[in-house]
Amino acid sequence: MKPEAVAQNAEPNAAALRAVERAIGELRRGDPVLLHDPNGEAALVLAVEAAREGSLSWMSGSSGCGDSSLLLTGRRAAALGLAPGGGGVVALSTQGFDLAGLMDLADPGRETRPQRPLDLTALPALGESAVDLVKLARLLPAAAITPIRIEGDKGAASRRAWAADHDLLAVNTADIAEYRFAGLGVLTQVAEARLPLAGAENTRVVAFRPGDGGKAHLAIVIGTPQADESILVRVHSECFTGDLLGSLRCDCGDQLRGAIEAIARAGSGVLLYLSQEGRGIGLVNKLRAYQVQDGGADTAEANEALGFDADERIYLPAAGMLQHLGLRRVRLLTNNPKKVSALSRCGITVDERVPHAFPANGHNEFYLATKAARFGHHF
Repeated sequence: MKPEAVAQNAEPNAAALRAVERAIGELRRGDPVLLHDPNGEAALVLAVEAAREGSLSWMSGSSGCGDSSLLLTGRRAAALGLAPGGGGVVALSTQGFDLAGLMDLADPGRETRPQRPLDLTALPALGESAVDLVKLARLLPAAAITPIRIEGDKGAASRRAWAADHDLLAVNTADIAEYRFAGLGVLTQVAEARLPLAGAENTRVVAFRPGDGGKAHLAIVIGTPQADESILVRVHSECFTGDLLGSLRCDCGDQLRGAIEAIARAGSGVLLYLSQEGRGIGLVNKLRAYQVQDGGADTAEANEALGFDADERIYLPAAGMLQHLGLRRVRLLTNNPKKVSALSRCGITVDERVPHAFPANGHNEFYLATKAARFGHHF
């Protein structure tokens, strides 16, 4: 089948996507980037998790102002006892901290804790965009930021030129917003193949790549769903540990295999496999969350202790894949009422929520209880 754009929206700005993707790569490698906005604000930004020794002092010496801050999400700050709420972004002075000390603040899995007093400072301009950029890189949501003054600044071109002179990449806050739109709202079908499964031999897999060029989402189409019928559908977020390794910490593997069996019994349907591991925080951060859970936290508290929302998943790609397949009415295999409302908001009619629960296994009772108590799942 010929690849085609799925979303109804206009194609994203290719230059903006490249700028953000390159900035993400720089942050993952431990290099700073120049972040700027249309209002003339500019700052050097560094992902704490990937930073190298000497990076902070270089940023301070190159900025022209020397004042650096550590940015944390409000949820991470609340976990540290620094802020009562859990929203937004907060800032701390980096004075007196080396990289190891900053990582102690960013990562709840670290054994050491900072001994010096911690005081919130005024949030610098671009702070929220800086943390957003680090989160897009699937790193811990903690960033060092240093506001910068560029002599003779005459707009974005001046900032890009300054960045080039210092061998840095520059990215605009508007580009970050464009990147998020592309990743969520624009899908392109890139591959399709027949894939006989045990118990569901008449199956094909259709791969869709998001507009940001990231990891593909998959539509596993069993049988021949008819567009004029209400189709049995499962929206499943990838879980490497449960789906592939058979982890007993969750019920994901049971849900995946059970959905394939249920759809095959129904004669036809679709399983949408979304690439948003760990409720959207990524595999590495999910493993960190497991470490926090081993200390007594539940799955929601663990994600929040890392600085993320309890659930960062987005279901717009699922709706886009269904629309591309010509399916607008579904019977949704789920215990999660939020999936029902999310698909409904995206133009998919959910005629029925079909229960999809499996017995506890001796290791996941607390996890299942948390899903019911914290996320409103029905069991």
